[in-house]
Amino acid sequence: MAKPLCDRRILVVEDEMLVLIMIEDMLADLGCESVTAAATVKQALALIEAHDFDAAMLDMNLNGDKTYFVADALAARGVPFVFSTGYSGHEMRDGYRDRPLLKKPFMDKQLAEVFARLLPG
Repeated sequence: MAKPLCDRRILVVEDEMLVLIMIEDMLADLGCESVTAAATVKQALALIEAHDFDAAMLDMNLNGDKTYFVADALAARGVPFVFSTGYSGHEMRDGYRDRPLLKKPFMDKQLAEVFARLLPG
């Protein structure tokens, strides 16, 4: 079976350890070369500064901190990303309403579909 994320490097910004482990497993099953995780906005910004990523997945809310600074840094570098949230998604800031949004909990098929749209070919 083809691995849609073969050789891709993905940044996952998520503060819930069990959710992060689930996402890492799903991405590994999809063929990701590497999954790098950050649990805070500060960690994520440092990783974006230090590494190249093919795409990213951002929890919208990290223990009360919105991840829009991370989204801004990724957008400035042309890195496609998807937001994830356990909330309604209505709090999406202007300028990011066109970005894909995965509602938690999600299945591996939904994760694969959103990354297929982010990373065509």
